[in-house]
Amino acid sequence: MTSKKAKTSSIDIGINANDREKIVQGLSGLLADSYTLYLMTHNFHWNVTGPQFNSLHLMFMAQYTEQWNALDIIAERIRALGHPAPGTYKEFVKLASIKEVEGTPKANDMIRHLVSAQEATARTARKLFPVVAAADDQPTADLLTQRLEVHEKTAWMLRSLLEE
Repeated sequence: MTSKKAKTSSIDIGINANDREKIVQGLSGLLADSYTLYLMTHNFHWNVTGPQFNSLHLMFMAQYTEQWNALDIIAERIRALGHPAPGTYKEFVKLASIKEVEGTPKANDMIRHLVSAQEATARTARKLFPVVAAADDQPTADLLTQRLEVHEKTAWMLRSLLEE
């Protein structure tokens, strides 16, 4: 069996193997945060109750659907850079900056958890920009910009629900 370095060193896309590995480390964290956020949002969609049920149920469904589609985009970028994408709960728990929520929170607490998770995912994406810029990796920069736009807008919309 060949080593990971041997597998990735033959790629010649204008980004050296060391830079690709650094980018993949960051993208793996983003994938883990994104998956954790997806799972949290889907869980809350299933379990929300109270006077806001219908609007939150539908909002959470739109959010987890968008998040689900983003997972593939992130994982495929990792693959395009020549590395395997993490894909197990064990790997995601190790890599994610977001902690799972235990139990079934009340609707407004669900919103607070989701604001926090959206913001954490945005921070994870944002901190990868210097690495991507140094490697002159425009496709990953574009992916990060798109993800930031979604997470920042979604966090703002969720925060708006908590205002009096």
